[in-house]
Parts: sequence; structure tokens; C-alpha cells
Amino acid sequence: MAEPNPFINQAVDAARSQEQGWTGYARKALDQAAATGWGKSILKGNPEFKRIQNQIAEESVTKEERIQLITDIEAQYTFSGILNRTRRRDIGEFTIRRPETVEVKLTADQAELHDALLETQAEIFRTLHGNQNVKFMMTTLRRQLASCLYGLEPMLEEILSRHLDELAWTEADVTGPIPLDDTIAQIQDQIQVILKKAKSINSRDKKLESLREVIQERQHLPNNKIMLFSSFRHTLYYLYKHLRADGIRVGMIHGGVADEERLELRNRFEKPSTAHDSLDLMLFSEVGCEGLDYQFCDCIVNYDLPWNPMRIEQRIGRIDRVGQQSESVTIINLITPGTVDAEIYDRCLLRIGVFESALGGSEKILGEITQEIYSIAENFTLTDAERREKFQQLEDNQIRLVQEQERLEERELELFGLRLPKDHMQQDIDDATSFWLTPASIQRLVRLYLEQQLETDQEFILGERHLKTLRLSGDARNILLRDFQQLPRERNPIYREWEKWLKGTDPLLSITFEADCRRDHPEATLINIVHPLVKQAAKMLNIKSDVVTTLKVQTKEVPIGRYKFAIYQWQFRGIKEDLELKSITLDERLTPHLDQLLEKAVDHEDWTTSEPFTWNDLDQRHQQLWTETLDKHRQKTRELAEYRRESLSTSHQARIKLLEYQRAQVDDPNIQRMRTYQIANAEADYNRRIQELDAAMAKADITTELVAYGILEVEENA
Repeated sequence: MAEPNPFINQAVDAARSQEQGWTGYARKALDQAAATGWGKSILKGNPEFKRIQNQIAEESVTKEERIQLITDIEAQYTFSGILNRTRRRDIGEFTIRRPETVEVKLTADQAELHDALLETQAEIFRTLHGNQNVKFMMTTLRRQLASCLYGLEPMLEEILSRHLDELAWTEADVTGPIPLDDTIAQIQDQIQVILKKAKSINSRDKKLESLREVIQERQHLPNNKIMLFSSFRHTLYYLYKHLRADGIRVGMIHGGVADEERLELRNRFEKPSTAHDSLDLMLFSEVGCEGLDYQFCDCIVNYDLPWNPMRIEQRIGRIDRVGQQSESVTIINLITPGTVDAEIYDRCLLRIGVFESALGGSEKILGEITQEIYSIAENFTLTDAERREKFQQLEDNQIRLVQEQERLEERELELFGLRLPKDHMQQDIDDATSFWLTPASIQRLVRLYLEQQLETDQEFILGERHLKTLRLSGDARNILLRDFQQLPRERNPIYREWEKWLKGTDPLLSITFEADCRRDHPEATLINIVHPLVKQAAKMLNIKSDVVTTLKVQTKEVPIGRYKFAIYQWQFRGIKEDLELKSITLDERLTPHLDQLLEKAVDHEDWTTSEPFTWNDLDQRHQQLWTETLDKHRQKTRELAEYRRESLSTSHQARIKLLEYQRAQVDDPNIQRMRTYQIANAEADYNRRIQELDAAMAKADITTELVAYGILEVEENA
């Protein structure tokens, strides 16, 4: 999201103030917004922004238009017009994440090696203060030790022999420059001391023993597949050697493995355990898992953890994604107490909540947190107590912001029964709580559906208060089950719970149509617009013949009399798709008030039996309005498509230049191959988005469907 422009803020404040002359203040603020900062490139060519400017310039803005303008102006903060980005949170959780922490303490000689490494770090930095290459290398060694002590020795050997390639440093998430030969030469003696201690530690590996226990437990489950991640190749090689010796069918993928071999290993991993060439366990580096999905697996083991929360999310995202067949995925974290990794895990990573749910739109804050984590962990002048205090401050400040946003978005789910993107949240809430979607309207829809499908006027929804009971016999539930099975299948708990009740033996279900009541009675089922019962009702009550309704209302806004009206459903298709109910009248005195009057109107006797009515004039009026609106919609779609095409091209060219530059800066063929793969993906992504724009522009249309004809009798307000 772009940083808020102060002039956009001023325009919003002016619209909210409703003071006389607010349009002039808002227009001036928008002009300044388009002339400063990112507004020069983002706003000036945006047809939506021009429309807002033109509408405010007219000055005769109604109350409803002013409220809509507030939302439209606020939407100019974001890059939503350039990037079509969907967050995991906005489309719902795919599965339940079940994190487990397995602590493995260091033995006495292992703790001695750990302390010796810290002492060596301190000594090095007393003599080579400020050398960034040394800092990054020593940080990597410390993280390798926390990952696998028995991978430290071969890593030190490769450093000394200059055989550790660039890709291995990249996989280890080195955030700075790659350590060079002259850097290693300066601290060669100290590395030799650490290497000597590493060779002398006890051969019993308690962390490997804990992993073996995890693997053995999983082998008894129907899905025994496990993905194991480590940031270090030496850890992977060590595990591969020992696990294969144990007789475990294990494969390994890191950045040095060819694409053809990766695909072959992935396919073997997907095979059922009964296949003779199946793999039960796959070892991955960060780079090694790119480009392939593994949603057939429902368990990952973090043998060590990156300090960057987004990297952890990428690991989990390999299995927690669309197509995951299991209702829950298991995330096992192996942690070594007493290390800085354990401190970061306890005070930062667990608090952020990455192991419980997908990270939301907090990338900027998470980026700052990651930088701060590295800053604290790599400050070797801090004592243990000072470092803990720094991590506590980080938890109290930036991490608290992430937690707060998580709670707010979860409250959206609790209060409204669906997740809403933040950018247009208020407008979405207003739309979702319109009269036609109020709890009373939804309850009336469900009641009519039950009466029609079960062919009786019996009362199935019991209770006068908000907390109610749905009572259905076994035969009735079977009828509803058949309707439910005609809906498109969705993998979410609401659908599973509803299907379970329909197939069960309990005739009673505690329900409510009110979100507030659901909050006070969590055991009750909330029946709202996303519940399958409501979708069943809407599908089965889709009446094909024309509907004519007769209503009456008392008001002083419209002269007394009888008025014909029609309601159509308009489906806007194109780049921005929408659904709108359009009310049509022939009397301009009624038009601005019709929607509000329909909310207050009550049933009236049926005049149609004694007084004939024709609807051709309403249909002609509707056709005229539809033609005018369609021309504007197609023009707006063309303008928006041209704007997005230009924006996509600009951002794509910048992205390709960056990737090509990154590829040119490295000599390692594996990293070059990875960058080439990313460039090809970027080109494919760009071409796909352009094709989507062309397709959306070609299908720009407004399809219409008659909802109902009606007669409204207006009586004088008493």
C-alpha cells in the first residue's frame, strides 16, 4: 500500500465535514495530490481519479454521492488499480494450522562449543570492528550451529578450503555481501580453533533423535508424507545420510539440484506409500522448494527457522494452499534453547502468529521487524540480558502492531461472517448490511424456502428472541441435503458443519440470524449470506415466471396515489464487476425515494385481479436507462484497461531490469538459472495479466434480469 498522501486525507476530511463549500476544498486538495509525490505518476492518468475530480467539480453532490466519494477517494491510496494482488486472508483459510514445538537442549560439550563460538565472535569483532562481511559470516556460522552442530564441521572445512559457493550462502539467507577470500583469511586462525572443538563433540545427536521420533509417529498415519526445511545444505546432507541409513525413503532438493531431478523427486514424493519407488520424506532448502506445490502433504518440519517471518510463511505455503485435502496441517518446529534462534522464536516468531494463520497485509511492518531482528542478533556488543531487553521492546512495539491488525481482521470474521479487505471495508460493510440482506430479510427468505421445499406452512424456526432453534425431521433434513449437494462444493468449516448436521440424527440445531447474538452464544450457528442454507434458499426460490407485488406506504415525500415500479438485477461485467438492484419508475417524483419507501412498505391487497396493469412502459424506460449506462460502462472499462496496461508495462519493465541486473551480478550457474527462471515467470505473469485485461475489456457488458413488477400505493402520513 502506498503511503497516505496528506492531500488525499484533506479531500476525505472535507467530504466528511459536510460543511458549506466542502467541494471546493476537496477539489483543491485532489489537485495538489495529483501534483505531488507518487501522485504525479499514479493519479494523473487514472480515469477513476479524473471521474472523482469531475464529479466534485459539479458541486451539486447528493448525500449518497458524497458518502460514495469518501470511499472512492480513500481508494486512491492503494496500488489496487495497478496490481491485482490477492491476500490469503481475503479468500479465507484453506486449513487449520497445528503448530508443535519440540525443544532439544544442548549437551554439556555442545553448549561448550556454542559458547566458544560466541567468544570467538566477540574476539573477532574487537579486532575487526565494522567489517560487514565478517559479521554476516559469523552470523551464518552461529545459525548453522543452532540448526545442526554436526553440519558446522563440514561448513567450516568448506569455508577454509574456499569451496562454499554463492548459492549456498544465498540459501542460508545471508542478508549482506557474500564473504570473500580476503575476509576468510583475516579470521582463518579463529575458524581453525572452532573447527577443532567441533571435531571433538560427542557423537550423540539428540536433535536427530527427536526427528526420528516425529518420523516414526507419522508413519502410522494415513498420510505419512513429511517435508523438512533447513536453511543449510550441510544440515540437509547430514540428515540425508543418517535417515537413509535408517531405511527411510528420503529425497533431497536444494538450489544445486537440476530442474528435471526436482520434478522427478516431487512426483515420487506424491506417490502413495505402497508404491515401490515412493518417498516418505523430502528435505528442502529455501531455494529448493521454489516453483513446485506439495498440497498432497500435510506436515512440515522446520529443522531450523529463518529469522524472516515471510520466509517461514513461504515454507508453510507450499502445503497450506488451494487443493490441500486435509482439514489441518501440522507444523513441527525443532528449537534449541539457549541459542539466539530460540530467543527470536519465543519473543518474535511465535508472537507474530505465522504458525497459526497466514500473514496478512503487514509486509511493511514485517520487513521492519526482520531488519530489527537482524540488527539485535548481530549486535555482538550486547550482553544476553541487553539482547533480551531489545527483543522485548521489539515485541512490545512493532510486533504488537501485527497482532493488532490480526485481531481486527479476525473481528471482521466474527462480526460479519466473512473476511473483508481493509481498503474498501466500510463500503463493503454498508453494502452487506443493506435492507435486502438484513437478518430479518434473510430469515424471511429461509422461512419461505422451508415452507416451499417441505410443502407445509408448519413453523420450523422456533423462538421469539434472537437465539432460535431450527427443528427438522429426518425426512426434512434429507430433502435439504439433496438441495445442499447441488451447490458448488466449498472446503470450509461452515459447509462441513452444515452437511454433518443434515446427515446426523439430531433434529434440533441452535441458530441465530444476528451476529451480536452469535458472539454471545458461540455454540449457535450463524445463518448469514454466506451460509449454505441461505444459498440453497436463493437457488431453489429462483422463480422463472414474472412476479407482481402490491405494497402500500405512508409518506409525505411523494404525492398520494398508485405508482407502478419494476426492480431489475444488473450484473456489471468487465474489469470491475458488480451486482446492483435497479429500481425503475415512470414518475420522477418517486424515483429518488423508491428504495427507501420499499424498505418501509407493507403488503397490500392484490389489485391485479380487479384492475389490469401493463408493464411495457416500465420495460421501455428500463431499456433506455440500460442503454445509457452500458455505453458509459464500456467507455469506463476501456479507459481503465488502457491505464492498467500502461501501469503494468512500466512496472514489468522495471521488474525485468532488476532481475537481469541480479543475474549479471553472480557467477554461480545455479543462481543464474534461478534468476532466469524468475525472469521467465515474470514474463509469463505479465502476458497473463495483459490477456486478462483484453478479455475483461472484450466482455464489458451489463446483463439484466427482471426481479419483480410492483404497485406501490402511497398514503398520506398520519
